[in-house]
Amino acid sequence: MSDHTRENLLRLMAAGGLSIHALAERTGMDRRTIRGILTGGKRPRPSTLRRLAEGLGVEVDELFLDPGQLLYRRFDRQTNPAVAEVMEDHKDLFTDWTEGDFDELHSRVGAGGGLTREGVLAAVHQMNRKRQVHERLDLLLESSHAELAGSIVDLLYEKVAINPSAPHRARR
Repeated sequence: MSDHTRENLLRLMAAGGLSIHALAERTGMDRRTIRGILTGGKRPRPSTLRRLAEGLGVEVDELFLDPGQLLYRRFDRQTNPAVAEVMEDHKDLFTDWTEGDFDELHSRVGAGGGLTREGVLAAVHQMNRKRQVHERLDLLLESSHAELAGSIVDLLYEKVAINPSAPHRARR
C-alpha cells in the first residue's frame, strides 16, 4: 500500500469529520482493520479499499492519488463554476460518468478562461458522443465484424496521419 493511501484515508476522514468508529459503521468494517490500515500494519485488499471509498463517498482512485494532484482538481473545479450549474440542471447528461470524466470536463477552458454554460453543454455532448462511439466500436470489435471495423479504423487513421492538414481535433 502506498503512503498516499494512508494520507488520503486520513484526509478524507478528517474532511468528513469521521472517527475510526464512524467509518467502521459506514463501511461495516471492523475498527481494528481500519486502524491497521491507518498505522501501516495492514495491507488492505481491493474489496476493502472499495468499501472504504464507498463509505467515504469517493472513487477508489482518490485513495491512491498524490495529494498534490488534488490541488489541481480543486483548482479546476473552482475555475469552472458553470459545470456545477449544468450538472444541477441536466443530471440526465451525466449518467455513468466517472470521476475521470468529471476531471476532464472541469479541466477544459474556453477563450479567456472558464467555460460558459453553453461551453459546458457543448463539451458534455461531445464527451457523451465520444463515449457512445467508443462503446459501439468496442461492440463491433467483439463481433463477427471485428476485422472490417478494424480495417475501417486503420484506413481512417492512415488518412489523418498521412495528411496532417486534414481537419481533425488534436488529442488532449
